[in-house]
Amino acid sequence: MTSRRDFLAAWTRSAAFCALAPLPLAQFGPGASVRGRELGPRAARPVSADQFPFELGVASGEPAADGVVLWTRLLALPGDPATAFPVRWEVASDEGFRSVVRSGEAAALSELGHSVHVEVDGLDPERDYWYRFHAAGATSPAGRTRTAPAPGGLPDRFDFVFVSCQHYERGWYTGFRHMAAESPALVVHLGDYIYESGPGDPDNADLVRLHDTEEPRTLDGYRARYALYKRDPDLQAAHAAAPWVFTPDDHEVDNDWAGEHHTEEMSREAFLARRAAAFQAMYEHFPLRRTSLPTGPDAQLYRRLDFGSLMRLHVLDTRQYRTLQPCGGRRQPPCPEQHAESATILGASQSDWLLNGLDQSGARYNVLANQVFMARLLEGTETLTLPMDKWDGYPADRARLMTFLHERRPSNPVVLTGDLHTNWVNDLKLDFDRADSPVVGTEFAGTSISSSGDGVDTGPQGENAMSHNPHIKFFNAQRGYVRCRLTPQHLRTDFRVMPYVTRPNAPIATRASYVVEDGIPGAQET
Repeated sequence: MTSRRDFLAAWTRSAAFCALAPLPLAQFGPGASVRGRELGPRAARPVSADQFPFELGVASGEPAADGVVLWTRLLALPGDPATAFPVRWEVASDEGFRSVVRSGEAAALSELGHSVHVEVDGLDPERDYWYRFHAAGATSPAGRTRTAPAPGGLPDRFDFVFVSCQHYERGWYTGFRHMAAESPALVVHLGDYIYESGPGDPDNADLVRLHDTEEPRTLDGYRARYALYKRDPDLQAAHAAAPWVFTPDDHEVDNDWAGEHHTEEMSREAFLARRAAAFQAMYEHFPLRRTSLPTGPDAQLYRRLDFGSLMRLHVLDTRQYRTLQPCGGRRQPPCPEQHAESATILGASQSDWLLNGLDQSGARYNVLANQVFMARLLEGTETLTLPMDKWDGYPADRARLMTFLHERRPSNPVVLTGDLHTNWVNDLKLDFDRADSPVVGTEFAGTSISSSGDGVDTGPQGENAMSHNPHIKFFNAQRGYVRCRLTPQHLRTDFRVMPYVTRPNAPIATRASYVVEDGIPGAQET
């Protein structure tokens, strides 16, 4: 069996667009159709060597015990760009594709940017598979994926990583290369996959590369921005090494957006049109199931995935249903507006869905994939302030969740958080204003892959935050990701950090490790 490390090296070589022998596409001859759409006589015409259609790589995601979603998006297609383009896919039980266990045909439709989302089923639980695509006389690089453990099964070990915030201009994606080599069974991405800003100041020494378009506001603009990010070979390698579960934060649309509200002077209608474009482009570039296909500015993004009886992953959406940030937004002193009856970060339906899912869960660990900081984060000197874009701006929703965790006691609640570009370990308290309040869960907040550029080990921000928040146990401001090892006995997190990202090829090391023991809320350093 080939190791994931050997696979990563082989995939990186193949991602340089070396031509593999194409699978014949004769079944898509003139007059053929897919889903009732005419393909036309030019649809299967091969492309030249400089028109490789799989330039954005491949990906898999949303793993279930019997299958996964496979993804690619075709570029540089010959013929009429409005034509549905035929794509053949294969899933094999070996890297050499000698044993193909599932295969089929899909259509890359122009109305979805010629993206392909294949929901494969009929696979065995808890095992590795390899997959690839064929189109236009070319074969994609191969990807490696893994199915979830069988329902009711209790694996001895499940390794995954979580990551967020990858501003293209602020650093190299070396962390993704290291992450792919970690052999995870799953990657959880907590948002800010792209940044919507225009090109930065080329004279800024902290910028290592520039966005190649102005700030996106249309579907074509967002498609171009995703394409720029996805051309990065380290990011492609991380997608090809393991299945992903993704949830967006704000920069996939607009900085600090909230529901139907926005941070710029534009009409509600104009903002919703922008959100619709952003959501469609997001769907086109991730291995999401068709249940997440947007309808205009709306998309079903909160969902849950089960990994045997070891973990239930509750994926949250803290942007689409929230009310406007209170007190003027950003970081502000507490104000009465925070406690308005209508203020919410989840919305009523999602909040009920989350609590019901926790209450009915039989999993050993209940893990929440959450975008923004959940614990209280008081900071300041003379005047103490709270970050109103985080759960601090919506204390009623947080109190409802903390009270539920205390009273109903779902098994081992753990929150995974991104957004702040820094590493944190927090006790989740029933009442953050009382030092003796019970601990009801744990929050691990992970740093960024590249956003904010080169970081530091610690500093005034962490010292100030920890002095005002006794529930915070750890702070670090370097770049990287968090590696998790889940067993029936404990969840271990390793904070993997790099000394720099403004130069390529940074080494990586574990800065700190924490463990949540089964049945004992709160994390302990190891």
